[in-house]
Amino acid sequence: MNDFALWPVLAGTAAFFGVGALWYGVLFSKPWQRAAGLSDAQLKSGNMALIFGLTFAFEMLIAMVLWHLIARTDPPAFVVMMMAVGFAVGVMIPAVGINYLYLRKPLAMFLIDAGHLLVGMAAMGGVFIALR
Repeated sequence: MNDFALWPVLAGTAAFFGVGALWYGVLFSKPWQRAAGLSDAQLKSGNMALIFGLTFAFEMLIAMVLWHLIARTDPPAFVVMMMAVGFAVGVMIPAVGINYLYLRKPLAMFLIDAGHLLVGMAAMGGVFIALR
């Protein structure tokens, strides 16, 4: 297994991005919008191409790091999932939580965003298992 493989990284990124599309577009769009305190006009005023492009780029960076760790250690499938979910639970979610504490963001927003990170990383881990 190479330290970097484009197709698994792109597929893992797409899985994470797809979870985000469902999470924020279908499942939790209105609750998240209320928790964030954003009006419909504010949401429409953003440069969505830039927002989606940077989201994909950041998620690809996450995928590259996770793929590199998996490639260097060649763990069994259950450990790949532990790494993916563990990264979400042990690094990503606490980092967001710390920021939200200082930004005084509501618990509902944190829970929605934390759930996205957890499910997105699990989806990425599942893709990586399938494509190893």
